[in-house]
Amino acid sequence: MPADDLDALLTEIRACRFCVETPRGKPLPHAPRPVLHVGPRAKILIAGQAPGTKVHGSGRSFTDASGDRLRDWLGVSAETFYDPDRIAVAAMGFCFPGQDGKGGDLPPRRECAGLWHDRLFAARAPFDLVVAVGAAAQAYHLRRLGLERFAGGGLSERVERWREIFDARENPRFLPLPHPSWRNTGWLKRHPWFEADLVPVLRAEVARLLG
Repeated sequence: MPADDLDALLTEIRACRFCVETPRGKPLPHAPRPVLHVGPRAKILIAGQAPGTKVHGSGRSFTDASGDRLRDWLGVSAETFYDPDRIAVAAMGFCFPGQDGKGGDLPPRRECAGLWHDRLFAARAPFDLVVAVGAAAQAYHLRRLGLERFAGGGLSERVERWREIFDARENPRFLPLPHPSWRNTGWLKRHPWFEADLVPVLRAEVARLLG
């Protein structure tokens, strides 16, 4: 099967209403608003979980405090981050999935990966660096890239093995990150090696690819 034309596929994704009209399980509790930023020349992919309420409102990925922290980890400005030909951003769920009874965001909708992700990543040249933010993104992309042996265990275990995963293949390189949400501030305090050891490598790799 020939690869999709990227622009046509992005238009199709942004018009998606599958989670409302023919959902797997309960329908999306609000109007869909798929959010992704993918250009044909970006060398870096930020693979996240799903948009939150602020991103659902803005239509731009990581327009919240999590985004500020993530851009700090990457060492990039907002201008660079939102240039889709420099950095691509594609979460496992393209639409805000809604909230649970305690006000927390629900997991990414299952529909997106089956409908769109394999097609999306076949529609353009491979990335040089995949930065996987959160457990769902890590599991999908590790398997997609033939790194299934790292897909087991929990998020902390995968992030702790970051050097082993980073060195496992040269193209693309792969770095697993915790989600930059304020909810993970305690995790970051308990794992000071993350900002001391992993973040400098992440910034250097991003700078190299953008330079």
